[in-house]
Amino acid sequence: MNPVTPSPKPSVSLIRAHSYDRPHLDRSLLDLLEPLGGMEHFVKPGNRVLLKPNLLTGARPTKECVTRIEWVAAVARLVQAVGGKPFLGDSPAFGSALGVARANGYGPLLAELEIPVVEFQGKRYPTDNPDFNHLRLSKEAMEADVVINLPKVKSHMQLTVTLGVKNLFGCVPGKMKAWWHMEAGKDRERFGLMLVETARAIDPDLTLIDGILGHEGNGPSGGEPRELGLLGASSHVFALDRALVSVLGVDPAQVPTIVASQSLGLCSDVSAIEFPRLTPAEVQVSDWQLPTNLLPIDFGAPRVLKSTFKHLYIRFIKEPMGAYR
Repeated sequence: MNPVTPSPKPSVSLIRAHSYDRPHLDRSLLDLLEPLGGMEHFVKPGNRVLLKPNLLTGARPTKECVTRIEWVAAVARLVQAVGGKPFLGDSPAFGSALGVARANGYGPLLAELEIPVVEFQGKRYPTDNPDFNHLRLSKEAMEADVVINLPKVKSHMQLTVTLGVKNLFGCVPGKMKAWWHMEAGKDRERFGLMLVETARAIDPDLTLIDGILGHEGNGPSGGEPRELGLLGASSHVFALDRALVSVLGVDPAQVPTIVASQSLGLCSDVSAIEFPRLTPAEVQVSDWQLPTNLLPIDFGAPRVLKSTFKHLYIRFIKEPMGAYR
């Protein structure tokens, strides 16, 4: 992965896109990446490339809660075309990455493209902020040659919106995410900072956000699909998130990850970003629905224990039993 080198003018590519149809999506992806140097700028022959989608849940496959398989497949094909070796990984809230991927229809295309799915294993890595040095991160993400972050545009009942930075919290393996909600969630500012430090440690080489269909309202899973008709790309995940907040018309001060990234000087404002395709004003979304009520970030001990048992039940009992149906 590339070292974090703050750019005075990060570049964010935004385009209109209205279909997950393969020919259309393949053309859109090429158009999106062209001003950034194309996929070949990020992936070299032989590179092991982690594709990190949002595999939140297998419980609502028709509600656009996860990154669409068509988008993941388009990215995987392009990675393979330039000689990269893609593999897919995530740490869902409940169950395994493979189980949630299959529940959302990933199976046939993963088999067709011969893309393995890995289950994340945790290891301690140093962070720029010593307050978070006990954060365990995915070995598979940290040791990949290239990390391509594939978030979905969604509202979020605890963080207002969930975009590229929050998606990288899925590189915290297993139920450690719930424990971090309990440990850092008592302080909204600290929790946002923890998410930003996670993103800085993972340091994705490229973030490609799926905004053809978003998920608004009581997200990240309890809302409804919303057609947005856009795609975004950047090597600078913080700049991309800042641009998308502007597209959605959300106050940056309401988003803990934006507040934290600005406090660290990772991205100041939309005026500090280059837009080689469309500007946020040109893809502006009107009346984006935020959650009706923001919930506390903090997970109390009973909720963490309940969440942990549910995860273990789905992962080791429900998913294996499903193989016999």
